[in-house]
Amino acid sequence: MNKNFLYAVPFVLAVAACAPRIGSNDYSYGAVRQASNAFPCTVVSVRTVNVSSNDNTVGTALGGVAGGVAGSTIGHGSASHTFGALGGAAAGMLIGNLAQDAMMKQSGYEYVVRTDNGQIYSVTQGTDTLLSAGQRCMLINGAESRVIPYY
Repeated sequence: MNKNFLYAVPFVLAVAACAPRIGSNDYSYGAVRQASNAFPCTVVSVRTVNVSSNDNTVGTALGGVAGGVAGSTIGHGSASHTFGALGGAAAGMLIGNLAQDAMMKQSGYEYVVRTDNGQIYSVTQGTDTLLSAGQRCMLINGAESRVIPYY
């Protein structure tokens, strides 16, 4: 088995683990045990949206390290190892950035809701729960807002 391939496996696994869960049933540790306001509301509109990351730092950094390590094994002599490491790091950074961007893309729904007191809110969340226009729901408004079915 190619030794350079073995360097890429931890990189791919680490970047894949970075994709956040954005569904209405997913909570981060920081949102647990936090009080949020809950408002009865009605869905005004729903549309499908694409959710992507604004920060690919982890993928770029891990790709650079993996590429640099793999590139340093190219050639014979210190100069070729150095140039191989630099070239590998540059290529790895580009590939890592693109890989994290691709892994972080998710589909979601943007819900526009009207609370019973007339306020209009827009909340974007994952696709685990599909609500439809006219449906009664609850707007959970806090650090991580979400729209859930009204039971």
